[in-house]
Amino acid sequence: MIMTTTHSIDHKEIKTYKGIVTGEAILGANIFRDFFAGIRDIVGGRSGAYEKELQSARKIAFEEMEMKANSVGANAIVGIDIDYETIGANGSLLMVSVSGTAVLAE
Repeated sequence: MIMTTTHSIDHKEIKTYKGIVTGEAILGANIFRDFFAGIRDIVGGRSGAYEKELQSARKIAFEEMEMKANSVGANAIVGIDIDYETIGANGSLLMVSVSGTAVLAE
């Protein structure tokens, strides 16, 4: 499956638009990971635990979107938008939402 943030695919012609497809992933934060990420924020550096959570959530959201595109007979998704949000009490949940247009390209 070709997936792109652009609205076209080089050397391919979009034959049919199949509709908008989406994928979402909501993951809970861990109190110990939050504590150590807070310490890292104070002393500087990157929070590997949160980066792994973001990668995992993004992968789940993209896989869900791809399954939906496959189910409508698409072989590509164009115009993909990726959004990140924290939701829940005190931002305790991380949400990754992706959307794009499923197409049949040749």
